[in-house]
Amino acid sequence: MAFTARPRLGGGRGRGATREGDLGARQAIFPRSVRVAAAPEQAQVAVLGASGYTGAEITRLLALHPRINVRAITSERSAGQPFRTTFPHLRESFFKSESEDATMNLTLTKVEDVEWDQVDSVFCCLPHGTTQEIIAGLPQSKKVVDLSADFRLKDVDVYAQWYGAAHKAPDLQREAVYGLTEFKRQEVASARLVANPGCYPTSIQLPLVPLLDAGLILPEDIIIDAKSGVSGAGRGAKQSNLYCEIAEGMNSYGITSHRHVPEVEQQLDEVSKSGPVQISFTPHLMPFSRGMQSTMYVKMAAGATVADLRARLADQFQEETFVHVLSEGEIPHTRFVRGSNHCVIGVYEDRIEGRAIVISVIDNLVKGASGQALQNMNLMLGFPEDEGLMQIPMFP
Repeated sequence: MAFTARPRLGGGRGRGATREGDLGARQAIFPRSVRVAAAPEQAQVAVLGASGYTGAEITRLLALHPRINVRAITSERSAGQPFRTTFPHLRESFFKSESEDATMNLTLTKVEDVEWDQVDSVFCCLPHGTTQEIIAGLPQSKKVVDLSADFRLKDVDVYAQWYGAAHKAPDLQREAVYGLTEFKRQEVASARLVANPGCYPTSIQLPLVPLLDAGLILPEDIIIDAKSGVSGAGRGAKQSNLYCEIAEGMNSYGITSHRHVPEVEQQLDEVSKSGPVQISFTPHLMPFSRGMQSTMYVKMAAGATVADLRARLADQFQEETFVHVLSEGEIPHTRFVRGSNHCVIGVYEDRIEGRAIVISVIDNLVKGASGQALQNMNLMLGFPEDEGLMQIPMFP
């Protein structure tokens, strides 16, 4: 079954049309209509690194996916144990299916013990720096979405500079497609290996890519203040993540050196109309489990207004399932997206003339990681893009 995603609206100056009326040009850059190969009746997947937060989250989402079966889940330290011993909230009974082809395996195993002839697709949720050699060793027939940073940077020298080690699979890097789904549908649909974007880069690029592409903001003097829940730091036992270190306070980290900086600049450079992009980015760790807000301070192009920025984003995302632009005066809250694959964006006039403030919120574990990974895999398999992802945000 071929899947054709939602078509763009054509022509006119409807809600959110830009001043230039450049809808046709944007269709070529960010197409929503894609055609992919016939989809399988049921896809058989492996989740590598299922004992971490992103691995658990993708497994949770797959429990409700009607056409994806979990055939293998891995953990080096917990191999041989039932998944519920690591994550008691994910019980085997949640993964039952009426399909005859829906055999599930929820016992953790080691990567080398996975029966690859029973798997056609892979979610790789392993730590940065460990993924390159493992994916390089997988059978070439497997479709892979990698949730680590190992394939996000196109230039392997830039990767070595920011991650402190040489890239171990440069040939695969040339093949990898960067999977910010709303902007890369056609490439993702035909890819074998997709590099799933980072959480901060997702929250930043969704609003800034359309604005830079339209020439409504300038590429210089972009300041980003971003805040993440503690799950963004991973599940490893670290002193900085202990309750007394996190609770009742907040702290900045990775000042001028966070590894998401080159990823963001790389992708914004692709659409910048007036030179390379350089950002000032400071992330903060917040005392809640999940959620992310990026507050972006941008300089508008000559003649552009905040209304133009809001209209451009509204036009870009008006047919999108997961990205929502608020009306003037409304403010995004992280609780608007908790537990969901949604992103909510607001645009505001700065008190400094010629500048605007853009706020974006996502759930760092869903749209910032596992939800977007499933969105990408759906496209790769020929399934409807939103399948298994229509959870309504949780509140309170």
